[in-house]
Amino acid sequence: MGRKKRPIYSVVATDARHPRDGRFIEDLGRYRPLDEPAQVSLNEERVLYWLKQGAQPTDTVRSLLRRQGLMLALHLERKGKSAEEIAEAVEAHRASRAEKDRQRVKLTPSERRKQALEAERERVREEEAEEARRQAELEAQRQKEAEEAKRKAAEERAAAAAAAQAAQEAANEAQAQAEAEAAEATEATEAPADVVEAEAPAATEAGAEAAGDDADAADETKES
Repeated sequence: MGRKKRPIYSVVATDARHPRDGRFIEDLGRYRPLDEPAQVSLNEERVLYWLKQGAQPTDTVRSLLRRQGLMLALHLERKGKSAEEIAEAVEAHRASRAEKDRQRVKLTPSERRKQALEAERERVREEEAEEARRQAELEAQRQKEAEEAKRKAAEERAAAAAAAQAAQEAANEAQAQAEAEAAEATEATEAPADVVEAEAPAATEAGAEAAGDDADAADETKES
């Protein structure tokens, strides 16, 4: 619709098998893209009716319905929200879109380009900041792993030293016990020799006494 270089588009419900400009079921509104801002006028009640019946909007119409908050309204209704909550959410959405449109209208083409450039720079800065954050997290993780490895190594060295000390103490104890047992064995071996040495003189003395008695007996025989 419209005139040359000033198009106006109709939003209609139609059979998908019909051509774009062919017969339609119901006229639902108008879209004027060249107005500042672009104007959309829709029969919202009938649009929601056809959407509930399973009508599939084209990409352009879906974008228009999103801008008008109708897709939001349909989503909230399917979630079981009340009519008041839906109306409030749609009104807030439209107010936000209207503010964005007003800001966009106030800008000249050069200002828009400048704004787009600044937005791109901001995006790059955000990406660089995100990359720096990831690198910092990786570095912190590497440091944490290195500290954990050092701690484990220190614990292993301490455990090895403790085990070596325990083994040395056990060896020293075993050596001391062996030496004590050897000393006891030596004492046990030397003890009978002392007894023999102590008893030997007694036996000699007894033999001497016996020899003296024999001598006296011999003298007495001679005298007789």
